[in-house]
Amino acid sequence: MAYAFTRVNASTGYVIGWNSARRDQAGPRKKVDNSSPETVTPGRALTAPLRPVMLAVMDVSSDPTPDPRLRVNLGGLDLRNPVLTASGTCGYGPELADLLDYRRLGGFTTKSVTLEERPGNDPQRVVEVRAGLLNAIGLANVGLQRFLVEKLPFIRTMPTVVLVNVAGQRVEDYVAVAAALDEHACIAGIELNVSCPNVADGLSFGTNPVRLRQVVAAVRKELRRAKLVVKLSPNVTDIAELARAAVDGGAQILSLVNTYVGLSIDPDTWRPRLANVTGGLSGPAIKPLALYNVHRVYREVARPAGIPIIGMGGIQNAADAVEFLLAGAAAVAVGTTLFVDPTAPLKIAAGLAEYLTARGLPHVAALTGQLQLGAAENCTPTAHVPS
Repeated sequence: MAYAFTRVNASTGYVIGWNSARRDQAGPRKKVDNSSPETVTPGRALTAPLRPVMLAVMDVSSDPTPDPRLRVNLGGLDLRNPVLTASGTCGYGPELADLLDYRRLGGFTTKSVTLEERPGNDPQRVVEVRAGLLNAIGLANVGLQRFLVEKLPFIRTMPTVVLVNVAGQRVEDYVAVAAALDEHACIAGIELNVSCPNVADGLSFGTNPVRLRQVVAAVRKELRRAKLVVKLSPNVTDIAELARAAVDGGAQILSLVNTYVGLSIDPDTWRPRLANVTGGLSGPAIKPLALYNVHRVYREVARPAGIPIIGMGGIQNAADAVEFLLAGAAAVAVGTTLFVDPTAPLKIAAGLAEYLTARGLPHVAALTGQLQLGAAENCTPTAHVPS
């Protein structure tokens, strides 16, 4: 059965979509409405008129009492459970409000906010690949001022911890946005998206330890209340070196990993499937790579420094979450899976509770960093190339 990406309008519950086989044809550039209350999610290719989305809606009559065994103190943030949403997959909050009970969520991370509004890249911006998703959205967002006027009122009503992802092209951009957001008590933390090129020299903040330490230190200096999370890029030679630079700059929490750079080619047209040529790969395909990076950063940087990690990359279920916790994460974030099942974070939290019961564990924190290596603990991992 062929599948296509569709957009679900959260206010009407109707699907607006297109068959992925009929990809956008390049034409005159149209202005992108980044304020639309819609989110990308997979669905069957539409051949019928618009119809209501048949997805589970939260049961507001059920008891949202938190399980104390799941409560986590994440660098000073009090989470009811260790499961958050990942940036870029759930908009600014209203998009999934009819589908995901925020009262049961550990935390919510918004899509990126930049100083100025950004239309993003030309379409095609998203493409499915085996076991994952390639995206080249281009940080499309409403910009700081529209965010404060249009998005913040809803965030104030959200019954969960909210982090706002911040991106920029200059150190001054990050500082200005973070300082403005820090004034609003409903925003518990600032997550720095450092996978952005610095316009001064073209180097990505997240791949250069000197630049990374500089931008983190500049933002941390301006924050009076919100916690500072730094989201690390895996597209580097030594992620531990970058993690160390972030911590030295003042990061209070690390989140990893961001997407891997990837490419998809149409064998019929011999052209890239994405207008941007490359995009960020997410989903189950990157899970083993993400786990390794979390494990390494935990052992070499985060554990010695006492810095918690939000682990992410291909998490689909509670078993995946347990793997990330054992590797060293104190919490996990669910991203691409939301496009398949917006209620996945709640199912994962429930599954973690069941796991604790089955294992006789008193608290979810008992899992963090408990990967059993035995005699291999002191061995240096090596990559084996198939012959």
